[in-house]
Amino acid sequence: MCTEPAGISSGLAYTDDTLFEGRLICRQHRHGYRFSVDAVLLAHFLDPKREETVLDLGAGCGVISLLLAYRWPHLRLTALELQPQLVELCRHNVVVSGYSERIAVVRGDFRTPWEVVEAGSFARVVANPPFRPAENGRVSGGVEQAMARHELAGGLTDLLGAMAFALQSKGRATLVYPAARVGVLLAALKNKGLEPKRLQMVHSHPGGRGRLVLVEAIKGGGEELVVLPPFYINTSPGGSYSAEMRRCYTP
Repeated sequence: MCTEPAGISSGLAYTDDTLFEGRLICRQHRHGYRFSVDAVLLAHFLDPKREETVLDLGAGCGVISLLLAYRWPHLRLTALELQPQLVELCRHNVVVSGYSERIAVVRGDFRTPWEVVEAGSFARVVANPPFRPAENGRVSGGVEQAMARHELAGGLTDLLGAMAFALQSKGRATLVYPAARVGVLLAALKNKGLEPKRLQMVHSHPGGRGRLVLVEAIKGGGEELVVLPPFYINTSPGGSYSAEMRRCYTP
């Protein structure tokens, strides 16, 4: 459904996209950046404790915060986003989903996290970051798509620095990233004092190459990495969702 919801910028087309059999609705700009399976996988990868505080860096329309709030009713979340129109949309999604008391939406830049959050104030930080260096390849069309996919407003080093700043000692940083750049990610995490502890490779189907990687790191953690069994999105090339993927959408 395409709408122009009250309380957010007019003149833009929106879609109401549902998750968990319609129990969660996330409105997105029809022609802006739109979330993909990456966000769903990242939210499913977390296993938070009761009433932990979570920071969602580069929250976009707020889908990851919404997913986490839905799955874990006792979490307290802060969604940080730089682009004004996405901040507005994120706030709207939080309100219409009934999570205003549990999700705070803040406009800010992860390159200067001290301007918007206190040091060491979160138990967990999550991010689905831009992963394409701005100088490499053709930049995606549209401001939202470009900033979400390319490192135009800060790169991986900036993002991980913000994670390390915001996390309390032994706090956990969780990311989804392209599998082809996992070496870069692991080295960058360790350089910021974020020790990788859990890693899972995501494949489109059995026999296919790794497409994404899910990584959880602990601030000040010891050197012990658990590599989980691979995650398959589909049962076969062009096939249906796997049982694991279907569970990600189960209410």
